[in-house]
Amino acid sequence: MLLWRRALRAAGPLRPAAAPCPGAARRGRCGPGERPVGRGAALPAGPDLRHFLRGAAAGEPRPEPQPGSAPGTGKVYLETYGCQMNVNDTEIAWAILQKNGYMRTKDLDEADVILLVTCSVREKAEQAIWNRLQHLKALKARRQQARVPLRIGILGCMAERLKEEILHREKLVDIVAGPDAYRDLPRLLAVAESGQQAANVLLSLDETYADILPVQTSAGGTTAFVSIMRGCDNMCSYCIVPFTRGRERSRPIASILQEVRMLSDQGVKEVTLLGQNVNSFQDMSEVQFQSAAAPVLSRGFSTVYKAKPGGLRFAHLLDQVSRIAPEMRIRFTSPHPKDFPDEVLQLIQERHNICKQLHLPAQSGSTRVLEAMRRGYTREAYIELVHHVRVSLSSDFIAGFCGETEEDHQQTVSLLQEVGYNVGFLFAYSMRQKTRAYHRLQDDVPADIKKRRLEELITVFREEAARANETMVGQSQLVLVEGPSKRSVSELYGRNDGNIKVIFPDAEIEDAAGCKALVRAQPGDYVLVKVTSANSQTLKGVPLCRTTLSRSAACH
Repeated sequence: MLLWRRALRAAGPLRPAAAPCPGAARRGRCGPGERPVGRGAALPAGPDLRHFLRGAAAGEPRPEPQPGSAPGTGKVYLETYGCQMNVNDTEIAWAILQKNGYMRTKDLDEADVILLVTCSVREKAEQAIWNRLQHLKALKARRQQARVPLRIGILGCMAERLKEEILHREKLVDIVAGPDAYRDLPRLLAVAESGQQAANVLLSLDETYADILPVQTSAGGTTAFVSIMRGCDNMCSYCIVPFTRGRERSRPIASILQEVRMLSDQGVKEVTLLGQNVNSFQDMSEVQFQSAAAPVLSRGFSTVYKAKPGGLRFAHLLDQVSRIAPEMRIRFTSPHPKDFPDEVLQLIQERHNICKQLHLPAQSGSTRVLEAMRRGYTREAYIELVHHVRVSLSSDFIAGFCGETEEDHQQTVSLLQEVGYNVGFLFAYSMRQKTRAYHRLQDDVPADIKKRRLEELITVFREEAARANETMVGQSQLVLVEGPSKRSVSELYGRNDGNIKVIFPDAEIEDAAGCKALVRAQPGDYVLVKVTSANSQTLKGVPLCRTTLSRSAACH
């Protein structure tokens, strides 16, 4: 509850209001001729309601409404930064605005409202938003000169973390909405239309947007993200997420299954289940669920919090989702290594449509650093889990965490070499306010050493990924086609079961169903591709035939 209380103190009132006027401090209300204002002296008295009523009765002409000035009738331009959760948040926000009469535009110049869905996980991510706001400053100035209003909003994690600074820095931003305040967007925009700034960064203990079906921003796409839980309880010492997205809470399974069925009906062929700590899913929405057994952690792993008993767990959800459509691939991200009980791993092995690929964030190869990070495991426990899962792996690593020595760094290098990840996400450490590291540890690794260590990790990762991918040369890989290659219109691209990009010629091929006519693969088709070359990021090959997920599984 400590996190929740802090959030309430930091969030401000649910309904945005100007600071009390000088008269209110003396009398508990505004004095004659005063209006509520932010800082500075009270404004002089203006016309009251009777003035406008007299004008209306006298038949005075009414001013023409400006384009987009009526709440719910403007055009919205959305930009997304950061992780897949932000992609899903964008779809949720758009679903809410669309229901309230807003229109979507991809043309920045015709937008009445510009909303940036932001990330706060690293300083670089926030700097990208500040830079973007500088570009938008000129656009807003031109609009003001033309008397065509433009409202700018900051949504998501950066809004949650930096509400006051965002609102006061150059007075450019009109609305600020945290990750749990998207339902409030129509009201916030209505307040902004009156010329006031508006904010809602209240964190919630139960908001999951379970009743809102996101509007897929990539219409006609073959893949989609489905949010199953929000927030995180792990409190890793380096991580800002618990402070920007709040405590863990899970969507009811029924609403998740409904969304996956809808996506299947729309022709989506791959769904990724999303959450900050996706495999700690715990549906407590029904009374009968609360008598379920306590969760079981991976062997050798622990938590810094007391696990909550009861609830339907991730293994149950994964089982139900995988049964909906045999031709739909299922992935999930981002998990924590602690939440991989044997029943989850067994499901992955048994179900042909659950991808044999896991994101297993290590963060460091040093047990000493892992302890400082409060990850809840040792290097040895992590390696034991890696050997136990026996699937294609991706991971996250942080270079230059507080107190990291050269020996610690070399242990991370050796972990990369030992495991041989196919995909990696590697970053230099960026200290974040509010985190345990900010309060308890020293960011004592110089920037140039962080940079050098990161470059070394990237080099080793690429070498090992190339080596791992080269083992697939000569093999046949089942590829879900996503569309034309960005580099050549004569090639198609997709991803294999291990989530590695595969590029192959857009040529006529046979259909494994037995039809004699040759076909060309389309987005959403499964194609068997023989791999002819590989590097650290991509496989290349030749298409053999169009097939299905079920048929391919039966052949192997």
